[in-house]
Amino acid sequence: MFCTKCGMQLEETDRFCSQCGTVTGRTPASHVARRLTRLPVGKKIAGVCAGLADYMDIDPVIMRLVWVVLTLGLPPAGIIGYIAAWIVIPKAPMPPVMASVPVTQF
Repeated sequence: MFCTKCGMQLEETDRFCSQCGTVTGRTPASHVARRLTRLPVGKKIAGVCAGLADYMDIDPVIMRLVWVVLTLGLPPAGIIGYIAAWIVIPKAPMPPVMASVPVTQF
């Protein structure tokens, strides 16, 4: 590929021309920024395990089992770790309410 402004040869992964700085229009390969948040949907206590499971792409049940094993194996670490995660990890925003659901008044 060549730059449309200066004609310099570009690599397939270049987003800008190194010679003139022109944008090539290419975006990075599907890089989605992920944030660790406590999920309000699917939570049992505070959403810590659901948020960690979503962040790590594992089943929330597995994450809950890891916390139970950690709490039974090292009681202070499991309990204090969960409370610390509850405080430190920000809560995710609530999903928007469906606007297509009609509201009926009695």
